[in-house]
Amino acid sequence: MPTHPQEPDRTATDPGARAPEGTGPAPRGDLPQPGPPRPEAADGGPGPDAAGPAPAEDEYTTAIQELEDRWRRALADLDNLRKRHARELERERAVERSRTAAAFLPVLDNLELALTHAGADPGAIVEGVRAVRDQAANVLELLGYPRHAESGVAFDPARHEVVGVVQDPDAAPGTVVEVLRPGYGDGERQLRPAAVTVAKRE
Repeated sequence: MPTHPQEPDRTATDPGARAPEGTGPAPRGDLPQPGPPRPEAADGGPGPDAAGPAPAEDEYTTAIQELEDRWRRALADLDNLRKRHARELERERAVERSRTAAAFLPVLDNLELALTHAGADPGAIVEGVRAVRDQAANVLELLGYPRHAESGVAFDPARHEVVGVVQDPDAAPGTVVEVLRPGYGDGERQLRPAAVTVAKRE
């Protein structure tokens, strides 16, 4: 019985021949393998995963310039406010000084009148000077500085300044015996305390 010669395996020598499925060599691990397709944007450009350009530096520069401009404007507004406040404060001080000086003008007028009649009755001069004194004290009281010259009251360190301690059997210990210099004002608006002598404590 005739036999046919066995055909050689073409897959070993013919590069164009396909090997049967499942029999080809396994892919090498060091060769690049194809990955999934990269997503594309709706307009056909690269998708969000594609490497894009870095953020533009001019945007940061513009933001910094805007902040610097706002900072400079705030400093200018603050300086203008400070200068305006200083001008208003000086104007208020000038107005207050003028008002205070005008309040004392009648006192000076009465002193001038008393000096004009210096050769008249001495008793009248004394009465005139006392009236001028009362008028000046009234002006200070209207300005917020009442006069304090009371004797026989309890010593108050906030209103009195002790310049002497005396022995007075008719005065209770620790009370004001004599006012040597009147005081004006109270509390934070005190011009000066009254200088007094105080009865000695036993």
